[in-house]
Amino acid sequence: MAFILGVTGGIATGKSTVVDVFRKAGVPIVDGDLIAREIVEPGQPALKALVAAFGEEILTEDRLNRKKLGEIVFNDPAKRQLLDRLLDGYLRGAITDQIKDAVKRAPLVVADIPLLYEADYQQYMDQVAVVYIPKELQLTRLMQRDHLTKEAALQRMKSQLSIEEKRQKADFLFDNQGTREETRQQVLRWLAEKGFSQD
Repeated sequence: MAFILGVTGGIATGKSTVVDVFRKAGVPIVDGDLIAREIVEPGQPALKALVAAFGEEILTEDRLNRKKLGEIVFNDPAKRQLLDRLLDGYLRGAITDQIKDAVKRAPLVVADIPLLYEADYQQYMDQVAVVYIPKELQLTRLMQRDHLTKEAALQRMKSQLSIEEKRQKADFLFDNQGTREETRQQVLRWLAEKGFSQD
């Protein structure tokens, strides 16, 4: 029976760094962000649902203009909830299908899902790891990474469960306050302890 590990974190906590270590170790990754992009490609039913809800203004040459959609939903909790509700069925179906497919091929599957707790995906996981950094460092990294003002960065952080809430819910943490190498070693240790190491 395959082991399904959910990996999540807050925005700019370094989830990609952790997932990349798993990927390089040969672990299949179910990438929630990638799936979320694929389901809103031109011609997909999810994109049609978004246009029906938010109008043609979210399109640029028949493609979703994420920046425009972000401007609409990030400052309006009701519209954010509508977006999440509209996409949930399409996204959940695609993610669970990919997990079911991956577990047939590997003893360990990592599901990289940014809003794992917010969307209740933990029910599909054997364990959940949270990539953790303190809120202050998260804010600094987000401002630097996305060139945001403090206010804009805080607004994005508020659209998710706080990193401290995620920390409390997690089965375990990958602490990403140090160097990339320190984070990599934590993942490799976990793989070895669980018997998934390639060595």
